[in-house]
Amino acid sequence: MAKSSTARDERYPRREREAALPSVAPSSKETVPADLDRLIHERVRLGIVSALAVNRSLTFNELKAMLKTTDGNLSVHARKLEEADYIFCTKSFDGRLPKTEYRLTASGRKALERYLNHMEALIRATREG
Repeated sequence: MAKSSTARDERYPRREREAALPSVAPSSKETVPADLDRLIHERVRLGIVSALAVNRSLTFNELKAMLKTTDGNLSVHARKLEEADYIFCTKSFDGRLPKTEYRLTASGRKALERYLNHMEALIRATREG
């Protein structure tokens, strides 16, 4: 039978256990500065916005291949960006095949520019600090 956690806790005084807690790495949410655009900061969303910034438009399949992600993952992230008015989505048919195409909006381009400026400032501060 396994020893209970209370037996283990009695061996190490509470003060020692609490002192060990700060050495645990903080979660990713805690490491993102508060004024950083969390919507763009997520890896797939940053990839979508960045890819659209250097291309006039991209289809769903082009983005999926470029970002090496699944249909569902890309769909969810693209929808969040669309709801924030960072990207614009058009749906059409190419013959009988559905075609979803994305474009970066003006507000999406501004948000990406702010994000990149913020990241550059963080990198500069880290190197100088």
